[in-house]
Amino acid sequence: MRINRSAVPAARLIVALITAALILSSCQSAVRHPLASENYDTALKGKIAQMLLIGFRGTELDGNPLYDDITRLGIGGVVLFDYDMPSGKRPRNIDGAAGKAQLAKLCADIQKAAGGVKLFIAIDQEGGRVNRLRSFPAFAESKSARELAAAGSAALKNTAEATGRFLSELGVNVNFAPCVDIDINPRNPIIGAYGRSFSADPEAVSRFAEVWIDAYSTYGVLSCPKHFPGHGSSRGDTHRGVVDVSATWSEAELVPYRRLIDWGQAEGKLPFIMTSHVFNRNIDPRYPATLSKATLTGILRDRLGFTGLIVSDDLEMAAIKAQYDLETTLELAINAGVDILAFSNNGSVFNPALAREVIDTVFHLVKTGRITPERIDVSFNRIMALKRTL
Repeated sequence: MRINRSAVPAARLIVALITAALILSSCQSAVRHPLASENYDTALKGKIAQMLLIGFRGTELDGNPLYDDITRLGIGGVVLFDYDMPSGKRPRNIDGAAGKAQLAKLCADIQKAAGGVKLFIAIDQEGGRVNRLRSFPAFAESKSARELAAAGSAALKNTAEATGRFLSELGVNVNFAPCVDIDINPRNPIIGAYGRSFSADPEAVSRFAEVWIDAYSTYGVLSCPKHFPGHGSSRGDTHRGVVDVSATWSEAELVPYRRLIDWGQAEGKLPFIMTSHVFNRNIDPRYPATLSKATLTGILRDRLGFTGLIVSDDLEMAAIKAQYDLETTLELAINAGVDILAFSNNGSVFNPALAREVIDTVFHLVKTGRITPERIDVSFNRIMALKRTL
């Protein structure tokens, strides 16, 4: 089945409206809100769509519903997986058996469909247990962060450069890594037990993360350290439910973020930081980190001075989805400071209409005054500023 090219004009309309809104926003203060026009709703939905990063099914774009999500809705990004959890089957998007050409074509077709506004094409490629490239022979035995750190900075740099080069050749421009959680609890079921932390020493984690990010940047692949404000001390897994770190978290878990923000922003190498869904009543007695304004705005923005894009961890993980409905999740996350709303669409079920549902829900929240248009503008402008550099 061929791609429906008739959908392209809709995406171009959204891009044109957004561009016009940006031009208007630079005019004198007497002008009304930049979206105050007969096309307000269309332009607003286009801005909201840019905040969405979503998982999808399929190893090619021809005949894929994702094409409409890109061209008609104008979503801002996608995330790639090798394994489809709802069906328990491989491949989902990445088919190493078909060689690099399959994934390179998929990424190229995605960017072509996006037209003039680049998409973030993201992956979780940490190495070790979190290895989306395992179906490629060169990555079948990929080392974990703990193993790379034990081998030293030179080995880490070589591996990061090789992986960054490979991702760049495929057309992947964002890696949701490195994991900068501190190895405080080696029995942590999702960090320590998987070897995802470089070290129990926060200064060592900072140094290794800097080497990692620098190596990837050589090939134009953007890194996204995670999981703010720290998941390393936890005794539970936020994929499975609520994880309370109130009794185990310490300020030491902020050290890598402080160091990387001071270094990475000066070098232009730290465009993203990803949140965690851990709950810490000492920071926010009501909400987990991803939904907490005290955590994301109060600490990450105001205290640590991060000016880049805040990316949510997967909003379909049980720590969020089992506790909050979609409308509440989106309202809290955006008002807390999240710029990019990540939905893996790779949990217990796959929802082909998820992108539209998220956009329509955020649109409703803006129209009913629970999120301001200005708040959407802040995230949209950050996203577009970064995309102009891709």
